[in-house]
Order: sequence, then structure tokens, then C-alpha cells
Amino acid sequence: MKAYLVKTPQVVKSLYKDYTWELETDKKEVFLTFDDGPTPIVTNFVLDELKKHQAKATFFCIGKNIDRHPDICKQIISEDHSIGNHTHNHLNCKKHPLKDYMDNVLLADKSLAGFLTPNAPKLFRPPYGRISRKVSKELINQGYKIIMWDVLSADFDLTNSAKKCIENVQKHIKPGSIIVFHDSKKSFPILKKTLPEILNFLATENFQCSNL
Repeated sequence: MKAYLVKTPQVVKSLYKDYTWELETDKKEVFLTFDDGPTPIVTNFVLDELKKHQAKATFFCIGKNIDRHPDICKQIISEDHSIGNHTHNHLNCKKHPLKDYMDNVLLADKSLAGFLTPNAPKLFRPPYGRISRKVSKELINQGYKIIMWDVLSADFDLTNSAKKCIENVQKHIKPGSIIVFHDSKKSFPILKKTLPEILNFLATENFQCSNL
């Protein structure tokens, strides 16, 4: 497993100001996000846990997964959560030419189109957090808002324990934080233990969970 930062340093946020790392807010609210779905059982579990706490979240969906499981995507929207683009095939920006990458983003947009209102914001999160200046410029020119994160739960790292993921979030969260989880089969063994504890913690600390 490659090294990664659980808390995004302020210097990184300052260097890449075109990306959204956190949101300014005068309320005690945070923004939970889930990448890589929709995934049967896993996304359904997430939605059930969110509903228990009347929490809202944003799901960055892979286009091919939307095509396979439109019913889950419909449920995400019907329960007043937000959805965003995570490419059609979970592409690593650093491994594909600009045109191929953008074509894949636009293909995912077609999958998302049936679930978004005409005025919905165009939210994009790059898989693996990898994005180039050329791609980000093209995305912004096409009206996308690039959503990164303030806190990484690291539920994707199977060398982690659920306890460590919970600590990652509890230690670093603050009003306005954007937190990353994954509603994928790979992350589910950790997520199913982590998410209920995090939601209980946020409720106890009087945090509101909002969508982007």
C-alpha cells in the first residue's frame, strides 16, 4: 500500500485552490462522501445507516456501476442525497491521454443524466485522487466542480483496522470537513464497522451531515 495522508495539509489546499477541499460554514456541519458505487448490499447498507441519523451525503458514482444498478442510484436521489461523477471506468488520470480520460468522464455523465435535475451542480472526484493540470482545466472549463477532501477515512486500506479508520475521522474532523469513504466491496469489511460508529460520534457531537 502506497503512503497517503489522512489529513490534507493546508499547503496542498493552498497550492490547488481550484479544487474544493472543504467548505466554509458557520454551522457545525460536515460533508460525508462515498466513492466507487453504487454497489449492491454496500450502498444499501450506507443508505440505511444514513437514514437512521437523518444524515445526508454525496455519492461519487462510477458510470458503469450506475448502468448496472440504476435502482440503487434512484434510491440515492429519492432519499435526497447528491451524486457526482467518478468517471465511467474508475480511470487513473495519470495513465490515460487527456482525450481518452475526458471521453470517459463524459460517458459517465450520460449515465448520471437520468438522475440529475437540469440545474444540479456538476460534481467530479478523480479516482485515486489523481488529476493533472490539463484535466482539471478542461473539467473546470466544462463547468465541473472538482471535489477533493479534508479527511481520508482510509477504509480502502485493508491493512487498517476499523478502529484506526474511526480514529482517522474523529481526530481530524472539523466544521466544513469533506470526508471520504468508499461504498465498494473491497472497503465493506471495514466500512460496515466504521460508518455506524462515525455517525454515532457525529450525532453525539451535534454535527449535521450535509450533502454537497
